[in-house]
Amino acid sequence: MPFRAPVTDFQFLFDHVVDFANVSATERFADADRDTTEAILLEAGKMVDEVMAPINRNGDLTPAVLENGVVRTSPGFADAYKAIAEGGWISTGASPEYGGMGLPHTITTAVNEMMAAGCLSLQLNPLMTQGQIEALEHHASEQIKATYLEKLITGEWAGTMNLTEPAAGSDVGALSSKAVPNDDGSYAVSGQKIFISWGDNDFTGNVCHLVLARLPDGVPGTKGISLFIVPKYIPDEAGNPGVANTLGVVSLEHKMGLHGSPTAVMQFDNAKGWLVGDAHDGMKCMFTMMNNARLGVGGQGVGAAEGAYQMALEYALERKQGRTPVEGGGTIIDHADVRRMLAGMKADIFAARAIEMACAVAIDMGTATGEKEWKARAAFLTPIAKAFGTDVGIKVSEDGVQVHGGMGFIEETGAAQFSRDVRVTAIYEGTNGIQSMDLVARKLMDGGDAAYALLDEIEDCAEKVRESMADLAEPLWQATETLREATEWMVAQGNMNDRFAGSVPFLRGFARVLGGYYHLRAAIAEGGEGPRSKLAKFYIRRLLPEHAGVLVHAMQGAEDLYAITAEDLGAA
Repeated sequence: MPFRAPVTDFQFLFDHVVDFANVSATERFADADRDTTEAILLEAGKMVDEVMAPINRNGDLTPAVLENGVVRTSPGFADAYKAIAEGGWISTGASPEYGGMGLPHTITTAVNEMMAAGCLSLQLNPLMTQGQIEALEHHASEQIKATYLEKLITGEWAGTMNLTEPAAGSDVGALSSKAVPNDDGSYAVSGQKIFISWGDNDFTGNVCHLVLARLPDGVPGTKGISLFIVPKYIPDEAGNPGVANTLGVVSLEHKMGLHGSPTAVMQFDNAKGWLVGDAHDGMKCMFTMMNNARLGVGGQGVGAAEGAYQMALEYALERKQGRTPVEGGGTIIDHADVRRMLAGMKADIFAARAIEMACAVAIDMGTATGEKEWKARAAFLTPIAKAFGTDVGIKVSEDGVQVHGGMGFIEETGAAQFSRDVRVTAIYEGTNGIQSMDLVARKLMDGGDAAYALLDEIEDCAEKVRESMADLAEPLWQATETLREATEWMVAQGNMNDRFAGSVPFLRGFARVLGGYYHLRAAIAEGGEGPRSKLAKFYIRRLLPEHAGVLVHAMQGAEDLYAITAEDLGAA
């Protein structure tokens, strides 16, 4: 069966789980009523089903290549990108002042996840452009906005972000790229950047690079970094692509997956660029783009999981193998372990998607109301949405291969592509370890207020149905109390390394409890009867208990880690 975008799942979440009605009730997003939202989701889903999903295999089988300095993209990608751009799917969240739709970020996030499920390699392109649009809207001069935003929003031009260098990975402050002022107000940018997603293509009129570099008076470290927009073609007086800039693609990385997405090594040789934001304020500007991308990458993980799940389910429904305990059965979906894997895949996809959408709603409420509580919630949920969403993508795609059995290991089925493509999502835009460190450090600097507000909300919900849905509400309430104790422990640790030592299991435990909360809300909306209620019971009985073990791990501190020396780790 062909891929089907999960439009009804998004609408259910909006209506019953993440309170999207609160967003629609604000003056800022009053136009995003239910009918409008449903129509947008349906149209986006149709485009994904008919245009993006059919080309997904093309990117894996016929990767992007670099020929004589020109990037040639995979078959069908140019036409699919045209459909994305002409459909307005790059512009959903952009400002109407420059031609965008100005829709809530929740809708953009849902559309992007569906596109990632259809073809993750291609979806990376508009995701990067959307992040650049947001960064320019917030930080660029009016002249830069007038030159670039409209063309980026229409998709006529594409955007990238250039942070990483060969000797400066996660430690961005160690970069060596330089920018020297020119006489005309522009800058000569020089340096090499690596791992640049969609560093070039053969279907947009220009590629606009946001590049981090250091001015001559920039101090060492992140405080001395500035941000520049450096286009492939320098716009002429009419704003059209003019002469070629002195930059280019040195090579394309040979990757484990995402072969349809050209990941470039970029060289800038006194390339002409323009300062975005204030001098030495580049990290602040770039973080606008990175925070957008972090939630988007979490959605990429969930999208890949959706694609892998649908393929595994189709195979399980058709593959006949052995005897089953189900009368009239005969396909492998009736084997207990296969049923367990499929139920676990679906339950985790729902949990991760709900966290993703709840984070997007908090972003929208913060934008619409300006209330610090909403902004704090959005900030707190972002690393959880990114890390858990991508972890789920990796696990579900691995289970998808397992459901296929030996055929999953055979490339012709396409099951392995999801596993290879999604693996990098736990690495880029800040590794999941960095996300967890951010959660226990910056995001607990408020003394845990944002975390406790979420825990209070979960317990209030569980209390309301503690009698009518005791089998679901009671274990969730107890799990939330355990999580509260772990959060209090984290907040009490003055040695940040003690927090870092348990940060990954702490994030995992928080995500597990949040997933239980959103499953409970789904069951409540369904009256405790129906497929979502059955899935909630599966999650809360079988997956939620994981929280206990990981939270014990989270509270062990760092001493025992460092008691194991580097020599011990290398010992026979």
